[in-house]
This record gives sequence, structure tokens and C-alpha cells, in this order.
Amino acid sequence: MPNTARVIRSIPFWVLVGGSLVAIGGGVYLLVTKLTIMANTITDGTATGVEVYPGQIWAVLGAVLIGAGLVGLALALTLGTLSALLRDPSVAPAIVAEEIEVVEVVEPTAAATASTPVAESAGSTAGENERPAV
Repeated sequence: MPNTARVIRSIPFWVLVGGSLVAIGGGVYLLVTKLTIMANTITDGTATGVEVYPGQIWAVLGAVLIGAGLVGLALALTLGTLSALLRDPSVAPAIVAEEIEVVEVVEPTAAATASTPVAESAGSTAGENERPAV
């Protein structure tokens, strides 16, 4: 039996989306809190090496987490788009087209009507030379 599950129902897809959102949220939290603490202590003049130097590394880690989360969301968007475009055609409903019967109508050519004697067509009765209606 072929695997026809949609990506929307896929648990790994939602783990990727959720993990990306958590990474973005955690990165924003780290970046904002550490930069705020560093900026406040430096402007107050009470900054120590413990607040400034590790704070820079934590801020960089927050930026890396934001970047990883954005890459994860881009990957999830790509997976969703590809799964929509590359769906299994055996799953899609088949479109049944109605057959059309082609009937050719044969018209008499100019040469055939010119070779018919005029006397025959004038002397015939009304029912003999008439074509049946189509």
C-alpha cells in the first residue's frame, strides 16, 4: 500500500515547525535579555567582566538560534510546497471525459453535380432523388 499521508498530518513536519518556533523564541529571549543587561550596565558604569564578556557570547548564541529557527521554518515551507506539487497521481481523483462521436457529413462535390444530366433531375419525381435528412 503506497504511503499517501499528507504533510499536514505528519508528526515530524509539526515537530520541525514547533522546534523552529521554539528556537526562534529562545533566541529572541537570549538576545534581548543579554543585550539589555549589557547596555544597562555599561551606560550605568557598573559593568563587570562577568556581565559583558559572557553576555556577548549569549547574544551570539541567541542570534544563531534565531537563524536556525528561520532555516527550519523555510525548510518546513519547502516541504509543504513540494508535497502539494508532487502528490501521488493515483490518489488524486480521476477526471473522466465523455467520448464524443464524430460523424462526417459528405457533401456532393461540384464535379459530381455538374456531370448529372439536367434532363434526369427535371424529369424525376419528387421522392426519387431526394437525400434522406440527417
